[in-house]
Amino acid sequence: MHAHPGEIKAQILEENNQVIMRKSCPKHGQFEDVMSTDPAFLERIESLFFGRDFRAAEDSAVHRHGTSTIKFGRGAVLTVDLTNRCNMMCDPCFMDANQVGYVHEPTFEDTKAILDRAVSFKPRRQIIILFSGGEPTLSPYYLEAVAYAKKVGFYRILAATNGIRFAEDIEFCKAAKAAGQHGVYLQFDGVSEEKNKHRGVGNLFDVKLRAIENLASVGIKVTLVVTIVNSINNDGIGQIVEFAARNIDKVQTIAFQPVSFTGRDEDISDEQRRKWRYTLAGMTHDLKNQLGGRLQPLRDWFPLSSYSAFTSVMDMLQGADAPWGWSSCNCHPNCGIFTLIVVNRRTGEFKSLFDFFNYEQFMKDVAVITDTARGKKLSYAQLAMAILRNYDAHAAPTGFPISQIINLFRPSSTNSNSDRNDRMKTLKEDEAADVWRVLCVEGMWFQDLFNYDFRRTEMCVIPYGTQEGEISFCAYNTGVGWRQIIENMHKTANLADWYQEHARHAVYAAGKSVPGIEKKHSLSLPVVQAVLSEDREENEASPYLIKEEEVLTY
Repeated sequence: MHAHPGEIKAQILEENNQVIMRKSCPKHGQFEDVMSTDPAFLERIESLFFGRDFRAAEDSAVHRHGTSTIKFGRGAVLTVDLTNRCNMMCDPCFMDANQVGYVHEPTFEDTKAILDRAVSFKPRRQIIILFSGGEPTLSPYYLEAVAYAKKVGFYRILAATNGIRFAEDIEFCKAAKAAGQHGVYLQFDGVSEEKNKHRGVGNLFDVKLRAIENLASVGIKVTLVVTIVNSINNDGIGQIVEFAARNIDKVQTIAFQPVSFTGRDEDISDEQRRKWRYTLAGMTHDLKNQLGGRLQPLRDWFPLSSYSAFTSVMDMLQGADAPWGWSSCNCHPNCGIFTLIVVNRRTGEFKSLFDFFNYEQFMKDVAVITDTARGKKLSYAQLAMAILRNYDAHAAPTGFPISQIINLFRPSSTNSNSDRNDRMKTLKEDEAADVWRVLCVEGMWFQDLFNYDFRRTEMCVIPYGTQEGEISFCAYNTGVGWRQIIENMHKTANLADWYQEHARHAVYAAGKSVPGIEKKHSLSLPVVQAVLSEDREENEASPYLIKEEEVLTY
């Protein structure tokens, strides 16, 4: 390790009922941080790791970044920054948007080259293209980039967004859908203005609600992306699950992301870091406590890589001549976890799928089916039998049919509308039976300098596509590293020169509200209990509220 400046050896230890990383630098002293607040949880997640994807091949022009080089797989989500400009001034912000003194805004030709290179090496798999920033919708060629990604053949194109542009302009939403946009990763910190106020926008929660309404109205899928900061908003993450369940026809997925101290927060004090640090294990326990035990840390959570058992069987069934391999998410078990929740779309009631479906055994069964490779017809029959034998009808919600689990595990890599909830919809003539949806809840924990592990970067599934190849998400955003190198190599202009030519774009900060955002919405929200406290003794209040006069139709 002495041959690589800035890299030091670390130990991962179990102490005081926690898993910690401890490392010592001859110059800067000792560093220690928490990896898991529940050793049993981490042991289980690591034991269920399905393994790496194939080693990447023919990738010398794409992966060439020293000890941070990605070595395995194609990745699952390719992040492409369209600009480092943003219309907010968030803290936390992993890229320190608006404050680096220059603009980095790749040209449309740069972006096309990045997307072209993304299909130049093996394994050739379907991936999500995630346009990001900054705020990607500030890019003057945002819609053209979406259309080009669709033209290349990527089946899902998304935007990582604060939602302001989508909330402001329904016509922009329609244009994005027409260009080929499939969904958004929508920044979302809680179900009240209070839980969003640390972002500095006066009416940010209203912006989020309007964005969700607008996006859903044009058929763009919504994933809520929640940065969890301990002592700031971790006490409200159960309400976010309840909000998503109550609005399951508008929200597909929740991606919880424990804060990583990069960008604007890289110089955080040790005291503040210890206060704000949050782990995936802590997230599962908070959700257990806030949701009345409906999600259990040691039953309902699996590493994202466990789904790759299904990747393998689909690769086998599609055959060697398929134009795309199945999407694969073989990230390190410490990077990401997930669970699936069955939701009654009419009542908002929900239950963990893994309370009545033995997913752990099912993945083992799928691995056996892959290894035996008995042809399409027999393999499909084996998959159906594996579903039947792992399904507990007595524990399932009343009226939940086993056919819906078959629909859940029957995606298509050639159909961009192959979301699990699209497959679970019944035919229009059987609308009365169209009851069930599935909410996916993920936990993604990105690294920072205090917990960095090169074993994770070499199998990164969320690389950045840049003008200098594809780089691990954490290697790109952590330290004085690849982001600073590449943005300075390819910066568009110094900030003063940019403003002189293009003028300043609107930035909402210091409590400034986004103008023109309606408060009316048709989303179901958890009630603020304080509002009902006066009537609590007299009336039994519903935990949710929809005001009839606030329903907005299109």
